[in-house]
Amino acid sequence: MEIQKTNEINSLLTFYGDLLTEKQRVYIELYYAEDYSLGEIAENFDVSRQAVYDNIRRTEKSLLKYENHLHLARDYYAREAVGDEMAAYVAEHYPEDAQLQLYLSQLIAIDNQDGDVLEEDV
Repeated sequence: MEIQKTNEINSLLTFYGDLLTEKQRVYIELYYAEDYSLGEIAENFDVSRQAVYDNIRRTEKSLLKYENHLHLARDYYAREAVGDEMAAYVAEHYPEDAQLQLYLSQLIAIDNQDGDVLEEDV
């Protein structure tokens, strides 16, 4: 399995997992997060390997469709990158500005809180 695709699907699952059916979520978590083979999943659920394969492919398409429409993952990671850059800039150029430090820490806390909620769900 390609590492980049695995990381992408796991990330999308973090953002959109609640939009999937229970079976979709379980199959894709076992396949991507737990590294089960199609055969192992099929055996555990007493279904054919082809049924598992089809379910996972449909679920991948659904996750990508959600991201193409909603952009939650893209926007979250973009905000995270800008926040990191801004924190470094403020620390270097405005280390004595307590109010600016407070505002920045509040923004970062809000975004981190959203991320913590997402990570708890996984």
